[in-house]
Amino acid sequence: MQTGVLIVGGGLAGILCAYELHRAGVPYLLIEADRICGGVSGRTTAKITAQHGLIYAKLLRRFGAEKASQYYEANEAALAQYRTLCQTIDCDFTEADAYIYSLDRPKKLQKELLALQTLGAAAELVPAPDLPFPTAGAIRFPKQAQFHPLKFVRTIAEGLHIYEHTPLRSFDGVRYQTDSGTITAQKAVIATHFPMFNKHGAYFLKLYQHRSYVLALENAAPVDGMYMDERKDGISLRNYGKLLLLGGGAHRTGKSGGGWAALEAFARKYYPNAQIRYRWAAQDCMTPDDMPYIGQYSPHTPNLFVATGFNKWGMTSSMVAAQLLCDLVQGRENPYEALFSPRRSILRPQVAGNALHAVGNLLTPTVPRCPHMGCALKWNRQEHTWDCPCHGSRFTREGKLPNNPATGDLKNKPPA
Repeated sequence: MQTGVLIVGGGLAGILCAYELHRAGVPYLLIEADRICGGVSGRTTAKITAQHGLIYAKLLRRFGAEKASQYYEANEAALAQYRTLCQTIDCDFTEADAYIYSLDRPKKLQKELLALQTLGAAAELVPAPDLPFPTAGAIRFPKQAQFHPLKFVRTIAEGLHIYEHTPLRSFDGVRYQTDSGTITAQKAVIATHFPMFNKHGAYFLKLYQHRSYVLALENAAPVDGMYMDERKDGISLRNYGKLLLLGGGAHRTGKSGGGWAALEAFARKYYPNAQIRYRWAAQDCMTPDDMPYIGQYSPHTPNLFVATGFNKWGMTSSMVAAQLLCDLVQGRENPYEALFSPRRSILRPQVAGNALHAVGNLLTPTVPRCPHMGCALKWNRQEHTWDCPCHGSRFTREGKLPNNPATGDLKNKPPA
């Protein structure tokens, strides 16, 4: 087959990119190795918000007021676009205030609020948020939103040129080889969560993956918005119908962490009469400067583009990526191109830490090994999987691949 733009990856970012190109009349195809939104997009808690943790004070310090303001504006514009689209889509879209709370660090909240005021953001300090445990306060972002992403995609994907069960095996810059045949494309967008090509971009150095867990509680008192702890391993809360969703127990993939056990302990303490109805886990690509990589894949691949590193904020980031990439593949200017460019500096302590971590793991004399770059896999006792602590690939007990950047199953079955 031939097309103008090939989109690789059928998560929310890829689907929205296809939707934007379809509306613009640009020839495209989207291929997905499994089923659309069968990966991370189907396991999100689906908060549509410009409130991304205590990020704006960091952005001001690292990039200055102009870029910090652009980041806020881009995510607010993404929220506005969802609000428009969801007017005609049955996807449980509801407005809700978003809160970032702290258990014991009020000075961090004050510093973040000052940064938000500098940017002109609509946010305010709430001294005592309505939660069943004590806090040092919270920052409230009014009129944010939450929805059901799979119901949203079910409608958005209608009429799009999508090929499921079509994994990409190789490419030479123009021809993209799948199990079913070859696709010739002038340009391509890699929206596979973690970028799959190691030869370009050094994403194996400037990304790592983080795992987090969710419990859905029945008979738990609802909260009056979407809440998130400012700590990386803290608890998030939001309602979905009659269920309360608790998120947390986070840790770097391949490392130990609280997992579902931490959430269960929290539920027993603060919601003793609730029952656990569902549980699941999600995995997110993290960048060293807290901003996604959206744009040209590398300096040496002018016709290859990428969207990755959403830092747990994939709803608004996917919309930002779709609109930005739709412009870039058509050769149009976009005000956010430089802000999210993957070619920006990666001189951050986290990158050095990622490199040292990978080297140490590569020297670990154990099996099984990850087929992505040869790192030693670690057994995840909670989820019964083999996880790669270097780049986040995961494999079932039988060696099947549920999470990339590896592109295939383990060749040798792992030990029991």
